[in-house]
Amino acid sequence: MLIWLALWLAIATAGASGDWITLENCRLVPNPANDGDSFHVRANDKEYIFRLYLVDAPETDAVNPARLIEQAKHFGISVPQVIEVGEAAKEFTHDKLAEPFTVFTHMANAMGRSNIERFYAFVQTKEGDLGEQLVANGLSRVYGKMAVPPGASSSAAESQKLKDLENRAKQSKLGGWAANIAVVPPVSPPSPSKNERLFANKFDINTATEKELKLIPGIGPVMAARIIAARPFRSADDLKKVNGIGDKKYDQIRPYFQ
Repeated sequence: MLIWLALWLAIATAGASGDWITLENCRLVPNPANDGDSFHVRANDKEYIFRLYLVDAPETDAVNPARLIEQAKHFGISVPQVIEVGEAAKEFTHDKLAEPFTVFTHMANAMGRSNIERFYAFVQTKEGDLGEQLVANGLSRVYGKMAVPPGASSSAAESQKLKDLENRAKQSKLGGWAANIAVVPPVSPPSPSKNERLFANKFDINTATEKELKLIPGIGPVMAARIIAARPFRSADDLKKVNGIGDKKYDQIRPYFQ
């Protein structure tokens, strides 16, 4: 109990004074919500969620469509492709945090969907700063809350360092930059929406996975399950036979299929 009290008093004092709290010998805690830039960590027998300063790894699902679209535009790729990059970033972070690492944090609230409070942090692995490694490998963009890293002169200096790493990754076509392609709008309908223009290829109605189906605006987990259960289709024109797909819904989702 005394150890816990001492730890939290140190955290409260450091947070109030603006000093960095250093958590050493941290371990990654497996959790489905972990991704490239946000993950569960165990330190001093307590579990935290930390969100990296200054970088933003692509999303791994379609829960936040607006963020996906923004990230896809940054890399110049399609929404399905940016999710693939997000998965690669998640695996990259998992590998880099396989051994004990150090967290530097002010315990500044980073929000999030979990019941556990999430804090901004810099993470140091045996190979260096995790955010820098993600950007250098084309698995994250320079984006997010600014802070002066421990030992750095300013947040602007670190931001410029990250931008230089991003430019090198782009020139070397690493990570998300490797898939940098011109996204061609679908032929129909005549005036495609902003969401539609980000899909480089249309889906096969009989082979699209649940994850791919849920990327399509207007299709949630229930509708995706109904479509999969109704297979095989002669063509995507048969979507109207699926329970819950009326004329309006059909007109909305049909352009995303071959």
